[in-house]
Amino acid sequence: MAVSSFARAFPSFECRSDPDFSRPEIPSAGCAGKSKPAILGGGAATHGLSSLIMRFPPNFVRQLSNKARRNCSNIGVAQVVAASWSNNQGASGFTPAAKAVDAAAAAAAIAPVEVETGVEKPVVAAAEDPSCNGENVQLEFEKSLAFAFAQHYTLLKNGKRRASFEYGRYGNYTTVVAEEKISALEGAESTILMASGMCASTVMLLALVPAGGHLVTTTDCYRKTRIFIETFLPKMGITATVIDPADIEGLESALEKNNVSVTLFFTESPTNPFLRCVDIERVSKLCHDKGALVCIDGTFATPLNQKALALGADLVVHSATKYIGGHNDVLGGSISGPEKLISVVRNLHHVLGGALNPNAAYSLIRGMKTLHLRVQQQNSTAQRMAEILEAHPKIRRVYYPGLASHPEHELAKKQMNGFGGVVSFEVDGDLHITAKFVGALKIPYIAPSFGGVESIVDQPAIMSYWDLSQSDRAKYGILDNLVRYSFGVEDFEDLKSDILQALEAI
Repeated sequence: MAVSSFARAFPSFECRSDPDFSRPEIPSAGCAGKSKPAILGGGAATHGLSSLIMRFPPNFVRQLSNKARRNCSNIGVAQVVAASWSNNQGASGFTPAAKAVDAAAAAAAIAPVEVETGVEKPVVAAAEDPSCNGENVQLEFEKSLAFAFAQHYTLLKNGKRRASFEYGRYGNYTTVVAEEKISALEGAESTILMASGMCASTVMLLALVPAGGHLVTTTDCYRKTRIFIETFLPKMGITATVIDPADIEGLESALEKNNVSVTLFFTESPTNPFLRCVDIERVSKLCHDKGALVCIDGTFATPLNQKALALGADLVVHSATKYIGGHNDVLGGSISGPEKLISVVRNLHHVLGGALNPNAAYSLIRGMKTLHLRVQQQNSTAQRMAEILEAHPKIRRVYYPGLASHPEHELAKKQMNGFGGVVSFEVDGDLHITAKFVGALKIPYIAPSFGGVESIVDQPAIMSYWDLSQSDRAKYGILDNLVRYSFGVEDFEDLKSDILQALEAI
């Protein structure tokens, strides 16, 4: 696509015709004082690329070539785009977008750092090292996500290895900052971040439940977690007992029957999608008396509404994609707890992969800056709307811990500071009437997520369970008329009016 047609397609985006690419030469990581060229200098910039660089507004989908996207994501070169969308050579003398970004990435590489007692300091360049003998040992940063070192001896101190990041899969400085913030929120000794909530849950289970072991979980939970427990763990000889979230006797029986092999009790609280609550303090005591660990998925609660570790749990898991990120634009998962357990999970994580990239970690840090403001608003809106829905003639039942009708309402009041922004309810109608109600809503997005600033709604029978028959869905309590509504930070009166008009439409 030519620049002129691009400008016509998006007339409100103002291109910068004469950007300033002047930049001092950057010393290379090699010897002999050789330097890298200035950004785009003498290359793409001299062939008219300057007129193709523009500032993007927030949330604009950057339609770069595959190679350009890869470099922007991995190396962090952002806000660079050209009107050529392919990896192929463009018009005569013109450098395609991918190569332009490659050049920018190579020029933007900075000196690597090493870690010593928590302090970052630049690694001595090879050119300054007398052992280099003037030989050029410049390293390629363009296609790697590794931390480079001038010499191997810089990794050693007193005959031992320094604490350092050598490879991107083992972590990065931005992720460490995000982990420390989540630890502070949860009151945890340590936290590890991974690429998604499911990555965190599955790696945790694989790391802490040995082959031939046994775990206890609850009936109401995220479907993909249930699938992993019921389908994949048995391949390693790991079995599971499934109980109702409030079934303390069932938990005691499972612990007695499998006294040797039970190693973990894993559940959500509140659960998905019926927002059942588990007595974390009580189950923690029962499990610890039998030598079993307790892990709580606190995604629906958030670290602000519930402190699972303070209640006795050993670990707390979050899909950071939801409330922690808070903007429906980043995937991530976290596990928090004592370093003794987190280190076991971390070792397996480094083998399996699933690393969180620095850009995602930055988005989580940004999200946590407004977490308390968002959660306060979402708690308030959800509570008020749950009460309105419960009294509405076209609603059969509402599931929300803040309602007196909820089976664990008193427990929720005891162990939670707020009840979250998600309300599940059953419409007085069948699959099609419920779908009509959802379709009549004007504010929320129809999507399978929750916890963000934008309201989101879905009909689980269609969104998440459609591959099952109606009778099989009913076994999990998923009726055709069930709706899960995640309230965002929109004005309460607007959300209320929208829901009431949608109910009037059915």
